[in-house]
Amino acid sequence: MGKVTKFKIMKKYILFFIILNTAFTISAHEFSGTIVDQNNAPLDGVGVFNKTTKNYTYSNVSGYFELDDISVGDLIVFNYLGFKTQEITIDNSQLDSNIKITMIEAAVSLDQVTLVSNVNALSQFVNVDVKANPVKSSQEILRKIPGLIIGQHAGGGKAEQIFLRGFDIDHGTDISINVDGLPVNMVSHAHGQGYADMHFIIPETIDNIDFGKGAYYANKGNFNTAGYVDLKTKKKLSNSQVSLEAGIFNTIRTVGMFKVAEGEKSNAYLASELVLTDGAFDSPQNFNRLNLMGRYNFNNQEDQDLSITLSHFQSKWDASGQIPQRAVDQGLIGRFGAIDDTEGGNTSRSNFLVNHIKQLDEHSSITSKAFISKYDFELFSNFTFFLDDPTNTNGDQIRQKENRTIIGAETVYNQSFHIGDHDSQLNYQAGFGFRYDDVNDVQLSRTKNRQELLERLAFGNIDELNGFGYINLSYKKNKWTINPGLRLDYFKFDYVNLLTETYDSQSENKVFVGPKLNAIYAASDKLQLFAKTGIGYHSNDTRVVVANNGKEILPAAYSADLGTIFKPSNKLVVNAGLWSLFLDQEFVYVGDAAIVEPSGKSRRVGADLGFRYQLTDWLYTNADVNYTLARSIDEPEGQDFIPLAPDFTSSGGLSITDIGNLSGGLSYRYIKNRPANEDNSIVAEGYFITDLNLSYAYKNWNFGFIIENLFDSEWNETQFATESRLISETQSVEEIHFTPGTPFYLRGKITVTF
Repeated sequence: MGKVTKFKIMKKYILFFIILNTAFTISAHEFSGTIVDQNNAPLDGVGVFNKTTKNYTYSNVSGYFELDDISVGDLIVFNYLGFKTQEITIDNSQLDSNIKITMIEAAVSLDQVTLVSNVNALSQFVNVDVKANPVKSSQEILRKIPGLIIGQHAGGGKAEQIFLRGFDIDHGTDISINVDGLPVNMVSHAHGQGYADMHFIIPETIDNIDFGKGAYYANKGNFNTAGYVDLKTKKKLSNSQVSLEAGIFNTIRTVGMFKVAEGEKSNAYLASELVLTDGAFDSPQNFNRLNLMGRYNFNNQEDQDLSITLSHFQSKWDASGQIPQRAVDQGLIGRFGAIDDTEGGNTSRSNFLVNHIKQLDEHSSITSKAFISKYDFELFSNFTFFLDDPTNTNGDQIRQKENRTIIGAETVYNQSFHIGDHDSQLNYQAGFGFRYDDVNDVQLSRTKNRQELLERLAFGNIDELNGFGYINLSYKKNKWTINPGLRLDYFKFDYVNLLTETYDSQSENKVFVGPKLNAIYAASDKLQLFAKTGIGYHSNDTRVVVANNGKEILPAAYSADLGTIFKPSNKLVVNAGLWSLFLDQEFVYVGDAAIVEPSGKSRRVGADLGFRYQLTDWLYTNADVNYTLARSIDEPEGQDFIPLAPDFTSSGGLSITDIGNLSGGLSYRYIKNRPANEDNSIVAEGYFITDLNLSYAYKNWNFGFIIENLFDSEWNETQFATESRLISETQSVEEIHFTPGTPFYLRGKITVTF
C-alpha cells in the first residue's frame, strides 16, 4: 500500500473521528444557571425538568442548577411549590450558557409539581395537601400521610398513639420521625420505646414534609420499619405575625413569629406559642404548653448554607385517662368522666441544632448536622384502677419518669456525574454519624394521688449508642432509575439497675446490616411505575436487650412495595400500590408493667389508593384509601389478629384558596372497626370525623374559625382491651377502655401580619 493511499485512509479516519466528536459534543450541550425569588435570594430545591429527555435536577444552596444532554428544542420546566411554574424552550443562545430564572410567588397548586423519577415522589404531591389546608397542630401533620392514624389519650400532653401499615406503633416504635434532622423518637423511654412527642414543634413554622413507607431507605435506620417522617421548618419568614385563638373549653392559643434580622445573606426569626385549655372533660385538664424557637440562617449565595436553631418546650396537664365502657353503661360516669382524675404529667425539651451545607462544586456537596437535647418527662397513669390493689385504698396509679441528654451528629457526602454517552447519570451518597442517649433515673413506680411513692417497680440508668454508616446509589439511564443502598447500624446498650443492693451493670452490643433496592420506570412524563424492597429491623429497648442477653434483639423486617403514580394532566394525580411486610419477631418492653412481651412473627400485606385533583385555581380536593391485612404467623387461625391494627382507613378533604379573600378547608378521616384483642372477641369501634376551617383576609388582617368534629359525632379516639377492677367490684373485667374523642370544638382566630 502506497504512502498516498495510507494518507488518504488516515484522513478519512481523522475526518470520521472529528465528525463523531462533533456529533457527541452537539448532543452533550449543557444548560445551567441560577434560580432566585423576587427579592433576588437564591432558591434551594427548585425542580428543573427536561420534558424532552426526562432528565431532571434541583437547584443547590446558591440557586445554581446544571442540566446536561441538552439540545435545541428541548422543553425545560422549573417548578417549586408556592411559585408559578415556568417553561423554557431551548434555542441556540441558551446552549452552554448561564441564565437567571426569577420565580414568581403564586397560590399553591397541583400543577407546580412535576412527576420525576424520585424514590419518594408522592411526598411532593402530599405537600400540596399540607400547603393547601395548613395544619392546626404539629401532630395533625401526621394525618396528611396516607394511611397514618393518630390518637391522643392523656389530656393532650402525652405523645400521640400512631397506627400505620398494620402496626399499633404505640407512640413511635416503628416509625422514624425527625424535624430538620433532629430526631423526635426517644430510645428506651420510660413510657415505651420510640416515644415521639412532637408538641415542641410550632405548626406555623412547618414548611414541608417528606415521608416514606417501608424500610427502603439507606439513610434511615432506627425506627424505620413501617416508615419515616421528616419535617422541615422555615428557614426564614416572609412577614412577622401575631395571632390569637380562643374557643370553647376555656381554650386560648397565642402565636408570635417575628423577623428579628434580615440582610442580603442572612436572616433570623423568633417564634413562640402558648396553649391553655381545660378540654371537654368533667375534670378540667388545666393544660398549658409553652414553645419558644429561634432560627438563624446564613447563605453566602455561592457555596454555603448554615442554619442554627434553638428551641425550648414545656408542658403540664391533668388527665381523666382511659375509662371502662361498663362504667359509662352503668351510669357511674359520663363519657367525659373519670375513674381516677389524678392522672397527668409534665415534660420539657430544650434543643440546639446546627445544619450546614457546603457545595464543593457543581456536582458534589457535604451536608452536616449536629445536635444536643435536654429532655425531662414525668407521667402519672392508672389503667387498671383497683386490679392490683386488694386494699381498695391506694389504687393502681403508676408514675413513669426520666431525664435524658441526647447528643448526635451526621455528615453526608453527595456527588452526581454522567457516565457513558451522557444519557446516564449516577448519584452517589455516603453518610456516617452517631446518636448517644444518656438516660438517668428512668423509672416505673407505684404512687398514690401523684404525691406518695408506694413502690419502685423499675429504676435504673440507660446509656445507648447508635453509630451508623450507609451508601446510597441512584443510577438513571433513559427511562430507568435503579437505587441500591446498604446501611450498617451498630448499637451499644448499657443498663445499670439501681434497685439491687450491689452494683448491677449489664451491657450488650449488636450490628445490623440492611440492604435496599428500589427501581423506577418512567414510562412517560405522566406515568411512573416503581418497585421497592429492603430489609430493616424492629427497634428495641435497652431493657429488652439485656433481659434477652442480646438474642433476637434486632429482628429483621422484610418489606416490598409495587405501585404506580399517574399524572394524566397538570390538574390530576393518582397513586396506587400493593405492599407486604414480614417481621421476624416483635419483642416489646411494656413500660406500664416493666415486663418484656414477645409476640412472635407477623405478616402484613396491604393496598393503597389515592388521588389529588386541582378542580380550579381556587378549588383542590384529595382522598386516600388504605387496606391492610395484619396477622401473627405463630398463632392458629382465629387467634392470630394483631390487636388494634387498622384494616381499612381513609382520609381526604376539599380546600378553597383566595375566593374573594376567602380560604378554608373541609377534611375527613375514617377508620373501620378493628380487633382489640387476638381473637377479635373485643372490638375497637371505628369512626368518621369531619373538621372545618374558614378564614377571611382583609389587608394585613386574617379572621377565621376552626371547628373540630363538625357534626358532633360520638367517637372514641383511643381504645384498648384492658382488664380492670372498679372499687365496687369483686371480680375484674376485660373489655374496651377508651378515651373519648373531642366533641364539637369551635375556636375563633385573628392574625395580623406586619
